Amino acid sequence: MSSPQITPDQAKFLLGRALPTLKTEHSVTKKVIEAIPLDKGDYRPDAVSKSALELAWHIVAAEKRFLRGICTGAFDFSPIPRPDSVRNSAEIAAWFDAMFAENLQPIEQLSGEQLAKLIDFRGLFQLPAVGYVQVSLNHTIHHRGQLSVYLRPMGAKVPSIYGESYDATQARLAKTATTG
Repeated sequence: MSSPQITPDQAKFLLGRALPTLKTEHSVTKKVIEAIPLDKGDYRPDAVSKSALELAWHIVAAEKRFLRGICTGAFDFSPIPRPDSVRNSAEIAAWFDAMFAENLQPIEQLSGEQLAKLIDFRGLFQLPAVGYVQVSLNHTIHHRGQLSVYLRPMGAKVPSIYGESYDATQARLAKTATTG
């Protein structure tokens, strides 16, 4: 399936609308990854599920693939293995932050023509490059939701995602009770 072609001006407009959301969602996803207890990365809710660290790595590696594909105008589907130096949730979150910073500026500097260029995704569909910002967001948000469900069974607190979480509310109320 092919997407209708858009103009370079439309592509720049869409990028301008998507970037604030991309930045906000990056911060939220990083908080969810950081919430994985350092000693519980092997937790999985079912034998067929990814472990918490595997799911976190899937999120950050796929986002790198999408952002690089937007920058280069083509997707590289080669595996992105987790470096040996990235052993826990804190190190995955740091890698995620560095990767995001590395890819954000090139995306911001793309021309309207580059953003409007159709890019094929595995022969399944073709979208303008800028359209993959939303695809990346959808993918990240979907898997971040899965990962957030892992947190309480691991004994972790769920950070605020869209509004205050139960755990954030309880922390705020406890702080108010001790300072009030």
